Amino acid sequence: MKTRLRPADLAREHGISTQAVRNYERDGFLPPAARTPSGYRVYTEVHAAALRAFLALAPAYGHATAGGIMRAVHDDDLGRALTLVDRGHEQLLRDRETLNTVRKAIGHLTTAPAPEPAATGWSIGELAHRLGVTAATVRAWERAGILVPARNRATGYRIFRAADIRDAELAHLLRRGGYPLAHIATVVEQVRTAGGTESLVQALETWQGRLTARGLAMLDAATRLSAYLASRS
Repeated sequence: MKTRLRPADLAREHGISTQAVRNYERDGFLPPAARTPSGYRVYTEVHAAALRAFLALAPAYGHATAGGIMRAVHDDDLGRALTLVDRGHEQLLRDRETLNTVRKAIGHLTTAPAPEPAATGWSIGELAHRLGVTAATVRAWERAGILVPARNRATGYRIFRAADIRDAELAHLLRRGGYPLAHIATVVEQVRTAGGTESLVQALETWQGRLTARGLAMLDAATRLSAYLASRS
């Protein structure tokens, strides 16, 4: 006979509330529990394995995806569950590639000679010439929010300062790497928020740490999920 467990038994192992355990069952993250004649839930080691799997999946793939994986398992749709796992790994790989690309771009910007625009700044034509792109490309970057140049009050012409040139060079490098404008705009905004490339380098190290932690969490989640699938057979 399978060992009978109470909600409190499952909750105690993970330091969560019994209500959380009941909520996870309600949401389909755990298989349905049997009931005693008086209506109390009866859990087993299978439920304990399911809870371990879900709580390991959550930090690896996010709460929503973790729940989707568990619901797919309980619907006997292992293909859907594994597809969600595969998509999580694919996203992690994309994040790693993005991080490496940004790191290389930042390295180029911090080692290359700093641009020295005139006191009045550069025109759009001068910036385009420096990067080897067209003025239309620079305007497209501005529309995407990548560049936010000032304007000459008298003429209305764009004025590109040193920070604008840095942003344009970073955008140019990322564009050559095949990244879409919306993604580039996000990265460039991080540079602005960080106050420059030096602060962003530190932010990238933090990002690297998070990616490593997520990768390790995925390894742990795979072990827990595998154990749960075995317990169901």
